[in-house]
Amino acid sequence: MNILLREAKILDPHSPHHNKVVNIHIKDGKIVSIDNKEHRADTVIEAKGMLLTPGWFDMKVNFNDPGNEHKEDLSSGAAAAAQGGFTGVATLPNTDPVVQTKGHIEYVLSKSKAYLTDIYPTAAVTLETKGEDLTEMLDLHAAGAIAFTDGEKPIWHTDMMLKSLIYLQKIDGLLISQPEDQLLTRFGSMNEGTVSTVLGLKGMPTLAEHLMIKRDLDLLEYAGGKIHFSNISSKESIKLIKKAKKKGYQITCDVSIHHLIHTDEDLMSYDSNFKINPPLRTEKDRKALIKGLQEGVIDTIVSAHTPQDEENKKLEFDLAGFGISGLQTMLPSLLALGKELDPAIWIEKVTANPRTILKLDSATIDEKQEANLTLIDPKAKWILNDETNKSKSRNTPFYNQELTGKVMAVINGNQFQTFE
Repeated sequence: MNILLREAKILDPHSPHHNKVVNIHIKDGKIVSIDNKEHRADTVIEAKGMLLTPGWFDMKVNFNDPGNEHKEDLSSGAAAAAQGGFTGVATLPNTDPVVQTKGHIEYVLSKSKAYLTDIYPTAAVTLETKGEDLTEMLDLHAAGAIAFTDGEKPIWHTDMMLKSLIYLQKIDGLLISQPEDQLLTRFGSMNEGTVSTVLGLKGMPTLAEHLMIKRDLDLLEYAGGKIHFSNISSKESIKLIKKAKKKGYQITCDVSIHHLIHTDEDLMSYDSNFKINPPLRTEKDRKALIKGLQEGVIDTIVSAHTPQDEENKKLEFDLAGFGISGLQTMLPSLLALGKELDPAIWIEKVTANPRTILKLDSATIDEKQEANLTLIDPKAKWILNDETNKSKSRNTPFYNQELTGKVMAVINGNQFQTFE
């Protein structure tokens, strides 16, 4: 492989070439030179006006493989991830069967090892993600589990949460939890507030989220260990996490891109494509999340990619399934934030920080480094439709809409792909 990226602007706060327009010469999967010289190459990519960033990483994707491959499988998920600019993703264990044995981990790793996008499986904390009995987490770690989580389900059982924090300290393992008191959200379908009252739908209060965060922080103080809170969605949650970080707790957190660009007001049309869990909150919550990113309280931004088939979405709103297919629309959504969030901030949240949290090698743009790169055109317009969609599912409010911002190429070691 011998590639020349000509006149690309590097956007990488950790690189000495940050904000420079240069030629990047890549050979045999390594960055050979970064300068303004011409180099012979088999493939020349004209990148004038484009941005070159480290390869993107998503800490929260659902690929439904095995068990529900009609929604998504590892192959289609990896294709959608690459098209969205991701060179690495961490998959949730909420498959059928649940990823809870060494064989399940080996299945994901072996089936996906040839893909352009690296797939890192997380394993369940509790058997069948029911919250009642612990999995063999130490064995799962040895088999290749990148972290431990019950994924879309909270670890509701206090003793299981406590024991997990203790056991994982033996391997410095990461516990990922989506905080939710399900007794408070049961039968709910959207944020509890003015809009839910107007629409006549049962709400899911923010209390259900920050109540669990309070519990987990108390357990963390008692037992030690480290927690990553996933899908934070409320202003109160940000306050709790900010305070705990100041105390020195080992905690990190992420927010979904959906909660940064949408609010519960978008549900006024009863469009089930906006139905997610945790639900879209108020404008005050959205602004608090933006501020949390700016202040470094929130560490990463995730797509929370959750494919659903039409049978699960074309229903009455309160009966429809939760989730948005979000990998390919990540870039246009981030760009839609405009001046609210500086690109240098969100680039770090989708490149460096996820890898640091998961203890993976960095993807800095510099000479002699492995080529792990995403090339984007922030002005290119395209339409997400049956021709451009790489996912098996279409559950997104952006379908058949013109979007601004397109991934033009992805390079991961000796593999690369360009997109027209």
